[in-house]
Amino acid sequence: MKQKTKRVSLIFLAVALVLILAGSFLASMFNTSFFSVKVSEIEFETERGTLAGLLYMPDGAGADDPRPVIVTTHGYLNSKEMQDAPAVEMSRRGYIVLALDMYDHGDSRWAADIPTGSQFSTFWIYSQYDAAAYMAQQPYTKKDENGNAYLAVSGHSMGGFSTLVAMYMDEMTALQTGTRSIYAGISVGADYSYTAAIAPEEDFIAAFGDRTVGMIAGHYDEFFFNKSDEEKTEEEKKVQGTVTYKDFAATNSGKMFLGVADQEEAAQAGQFYTVESGEVLSEEGDVLRESQTGQHVIYTPNQTHPWNHFSKTATADLINFYTTAFDGVTSQSQTNWNLPADNQIWYFKEMFNCVALIGFFLLFVPLISLLLEVPFLKSSITEKVAPVAAPTTGIQKTAFWICIAASILYPAVFFTTLMDKQTAGLNVLTVLSVLALVGGVIIAVVSFRSGKKSQGIAGTAAAVAAAASIFLFKLAPHILALGPIFSEPTTNQIAYWAVSCGMIALVILLMFFALSKKAAGTKSADYGVRLNIKAIAASFVTALCAVVIGYIILFVIEAIFGTDFRIWTLAVRTFKPEFIAAALRYMPFFFIYYLINTAAINANTRNRKCGYLIAILLNTGGLILWLLLQYGLDFARGVALYPNQALNGILLFATVPCLGVAAVYAKKLFEKTNNVWLAAFVNTMLFTMITVANTALFWNMV
Repeated sequence: MKQKTKRVSLIFLAVALVLILAGSFLASMFNTSFFSVKVSEIEFETERGTLAGLLYMPDGAGADDPRPVIVTTHGYLNSKEMQDAPAVEMSRRGYIVLALDMYDHGDSRWAADIPTGSQFSTFWIYSQYDAAAYMAQQPYTKKDENGNAYLAVSGHSMGGFSTLVAMYMDEMTALQTGTRSIYAGISVGADYSYTAAIAPEEDFIAAFGDRTVGMIAGHYDEFFFNKSDEEKTEEEKKVQGTVTYKDFAATNSGKMFLGVADQEEAAQAGQFYTVESGEVLSEEGDVLRESQTGQHVIYTPNQTHPWNHFSKTATADLINFYTTAFDGVTSQSQTNWNLPADNQIWYFKEMFNCVALIGFFLLFVPLISLLLEVPFLKSSITEKVAPVAAPTTGIQKTAFWICIAASILYPAVFFTTLMDKQTAGLNVLTVLSVLALVGGVIIAVVSFRSGKKSQGIAGTAAAVAAAASIFLFKLAPHILALGPIFSEPTTNQIAYWAVSCGMIALVILLMFFALSKKAAGTKSADYGVRLNIKAIAASFVTALCAVVIGYIILFVIEAIFGTDFRIWTLAVRTFKPEFIAAALRYMPFFFIYYLINTAAINANTRNRKCGYLIAILLNTGGLILWLLLQYGLDFARGVALYPNQALNGILLFATVPCLGVAAVYAKKLFEKTNNVWLAAFVNTMLFTMITVANTALFWNMV
């Protein structure tokens, strides 16, 4: 039996490695346009820090054959790999492309200290401008007879703001130096909402001058392209939030951009308009540059904000924009520059990246199975424990399924409350915790007086957990607050949501044990939370070895193939050392969640039909329902369930699949060790690292 188990583990390990290798090789093949484009990581110093990116260099391009250049970048929380689609498609059309990490994202770093609360005044303002200035000076960048670079900038979301600001700054600089670094630009998922901090909209349009400029403005963008208050109807003003339907080409701002502000009807999306930029004026009102004529276009796909990343439609819009912008200035050796916009291959790279991602997640269970045969590590395995008693009577079964339904739903019901630390919702949770505290005390007193020691201990523990929850909710603003220690804003939100959900689950577990499970014969050890020091230590080392091996494979794959493991917003990517320091700070909070989560999952699903499905639903069911309602209503009626939940909803696209995989690990590793420790350690280490490495890290916040 033992040999058969080992053989099965080796087979699954081999399958995982084959998926990783095959997926990575094929992803690399499409990333390099069948090896006709060299893709390399570069870093360069600027006056504000270090910028990093992926440089796509088509065969033949170089100082002897300079080409037009495209600098494309991501949005808030993301990294350069999110620009795969335009990077692949434009490089296979012969353009040189730099997929850029903005400051304090991915591998780029802002040099100066960042005061807490001012982080948004750093990365997006200067990233594109600094990158464009650097690329414009390179010998492979094509220039006109006056030294102006044929270089386009583009970015998604905050990268789109950076793109608009870069063109403005470039024009101000060009008025002094006489040469431009930026020839054209297109923002994706960004309007003027943030750039207004730099200059008014009309000043930006004036600064665009004779450049070709575009905007991709999705109809269901969660953040931007909204009507001004003056344009809204009384009914529209009642909606408090931005997760709604919008049509930027019909707004005053969109019309101004297209130069048709005096028209009553909406402008035509996808059509290039000839626009008079207006004069560039000094602060004193002096004319610095006469008005120029440029081409402007707005594309309005039926897409949400993150959908722009993963869309043949948005990619075709980008291709059409660049084809128009660089018409007549492409290199004669760019034989593919006029490939049709619908001729795209980038999604094959994404598909094979996903194959490698599946292999990565499949890797850990067989790898851990083999590690558990190592002498010390096998101490992770403890004696078998009985499953938690199943309900037998009709009342017990009804209570069980009500509890399951509540456990599925409460992470979603309180999702917005916990993510944003909303006072009203936290007050409700505080009241519920007080009731649980009182209930725990009553159970403890009654049980001890009746001689039921185990139930009394469970009631006491429930009261203690409820008391801790009260502090957790009342002190919310001070827990995982943004600052030098916890310097990843969205990780702070997710970690607080996780630890809060964990504490709620703990109270429910302890209450059920005290009220019914103990009486049915269940022992506390049956939950797998046995305090065996050797087993805990061995589990920790086993988990550490497995996660380290997994990431070594990732780093090797990136070194060989230049790819990582990802699909859309879910990414397992390499990282620099400061991400490890950040992850260590967050791990205690996630460990609380995953420890309780592993116990709860196995208490409710062991020896139960469809146990794995129930486990996955416990972790993700409510959140999936939240997403379906949020976006279903947005597309159906034009207003989402929670119109003010723009960013938090997007965060779930990567969080939900991670929680689903974590549920499988929780069950599978419990089955192998008969306790919660190994699963809790693996899920904590792996998913904390995935979360921390795939978002903005303000590493020098003070």
